[in-house]
Amino acid sequence: MKQPLSLTWELESIFPGGSASPQFESFLSVLQSDIESLRGQVAAAAVPADAASTMLLDPVIELLQSCAGRLTQASEFAGCLGAQNQLDKGAVRLSSKVTGLRAGYEGISSAFDNVLRQTSDAVWTEWMARPEIAPLNFVLSESRSLAREKMSPELESLALELAVDGYHGWSEHYETIVGQIQIPCEEDGEQKLLSAGQAFNKLTDENPEVRSTMFRKWEEAWGGAADYCADTLNHLAGFRLKLYKGRGWEDVLKEPLGINRMSRETLDVMWDVITKSKPALVSYLKRKAEILGLDSLAWVDVDAPVGKSSGKIPYEQAAADIVTQFRKFSPKLADFAERAFDKDWIEVEDRAAKRPGGFCVSFPESKESRIFMTYSGTPSNVSTLAHELGHAYHSFLLEDQPLFNQNYAMNVAETASTFAEVIVSDAQVKSASDHEEKLALLEAKIQNSVAFFMNIHARFLFETRFYEMRKAGLVSSEELSALMEEAQKEAFCGVLSEYHPHFWASKLHFYITDVPFYNFPYTVGYMFSTGLYRLALQEGASFADKYDSLLQDTGVMTLEDLVSKHLGVDLSKPDFWQGAVDLIVADINEFLEMTEQRS
Repeated sequence: MKQPLSLTWELESIFPGGSASPQFESFLSVLQSDIESLRGQVAAAAVPADAASTMLLDPVIELLQSCAGRLTQASEFAGCLGAQNQLDKGAVRLSSKVTGLRAGYEGISSAFDNVLRQTSDAVWTEWMARPEIAPLNFVLSESRSLAREKMSPELESLALELAVDGYHGWSEHYETIVGQIQIPCEEDGEQKLLSAGQAFNKLTDENPEVRSTMFRKWEEAWGGAADYCADTLNHLAGFRLKLYKGRGWEDVLKEPLGINRMSRETLDVMWDVITKSKPALVSYLKRKAEILGLDSLAWVDVDAPVGKSSGKIPYEQAAADIVTQFRKFSPKLADFAERAFDKDWIEVEDRAAKRPGGFCVSFPESKESRIFMTYSGTPSNVSTLAHELGHAYHSFLLEDQPLFNQNYAMNVAETASTFAEVIVSDAQVKSASDHEEKLALLEAKIQNSVAFFMNIHARFLFETRFYEMRKAGLVSSEELSALMEEAQKEAFCGVLSEYHPHFWASKLHFYITDVPFYNFPYTVGYMFSTGLYRLALQEGASFADKYDSLLQDTGVMTLEDLVSKHLGVDLSKPDFWQGAVDLIVADINEFLEMTEQRS
């Protein structure tokens, strides 16, 4: 691996010139022309009357996939530009343009789905049996079934077009709000204005005074923007609910469950197992409060570090450690991670105007990924880096499959990333020789469990209840804050002394339009990956190939069928989920034993 590593990513090889790139403009122009050509082809497409006539639709399917891949390439590039500099108005313009192109494409795709919908079962069976089409059977059949549950193609197309300046427009408006958030902070005697991303990093500072002071300012800043955020969230939800009503969908979870290719039964069983495990987490949180000298933890104390790590972890060391631990599980995974570091696919620099949070995007045309985060040298940052590399590896395993088959659901996407994260965090704990360092690393692992079992559970409870309230009319910022605090109290079993009422305003995930209910898939992925890790520990080196095979099927199976095929497991039963929880509870018990003398 090269030294030194770049702290900024390289986007020039994708489209040179940033938001002023003439190559990108040309790319969009050709894409727009091809989408219009596709529109004509789909409009002229006839419902196939026999197996022979299905061959006439092969060029349409090919162009649908080509345009979809290029739309992803364009969308991710514009998103990267906006994330690296929220003041880049050119990136906003490009993002809006791509959103318009995508809406047009989705309308055309919806019209093609109508052709699928009207195809007789007999012809469909023969069509899907053709060798050229058989690999796309799952995706096309899924689209056909979904089309039969939607409005007419004309209404679906109209809804998609209206979504550009309505639904998606409100999401982009939220980005504008976040870009204006500036939080005052004194550093080394100098008064500075921090972006939301910079301020967020201080909420986990080792110094309780620093994080407490920042939390007050954080709440104040988002409280000042609360009415704008409430308008945005209400209009997003209102659009979605009207669309669901038009389709005849009563359950707000129907779409997110469908997108995640999983059943309500599986989701309910998982949450039930988690809820029953929460007493162990409550014991951990109470012990942590004792260690920190508090009667009980406040929201801002939940992620406060316990124990002492060996100081800030240099970025180069983090990269080397990740590659080393990946190699113990899979040389293929380690080689991929080295490639990502060497080719400057990763943006980690701590600077103003960056978007908060971390993400990984893949460029199907370039067969590359890019990772975005702000690295400050904490063990949590190392975990985030491993997490995003897991996403990138997942996309790498699928890059030679048909484009339609590369679209895996968010829950299994979070499986690959969280699995990679667990590899690193577990290795860190096991290799730590110093008691305090081991305690710090173990505690960081348990914090993840708190995040997925309690924090994200609170988000899930909040969002499902908000949508029910929204059916009756607009929900005020005050009501949203009360709803958020109520959900947090329930999810955290009332163990905290103070909560985060404006979390609903500060969390980007509530405002994402591509994937509704951007919450429970994280927990599904975490639980699934932990269950996989438990099997990996049992099976040893042979599990790596099984793991790759499972990931390669994630775009062409439901979650239940995927696990049944590769693991022989029934996810509607609690056994697999309980096995994952057992590993987590074991970490908590070890933490309680290590801290018994400190309480």
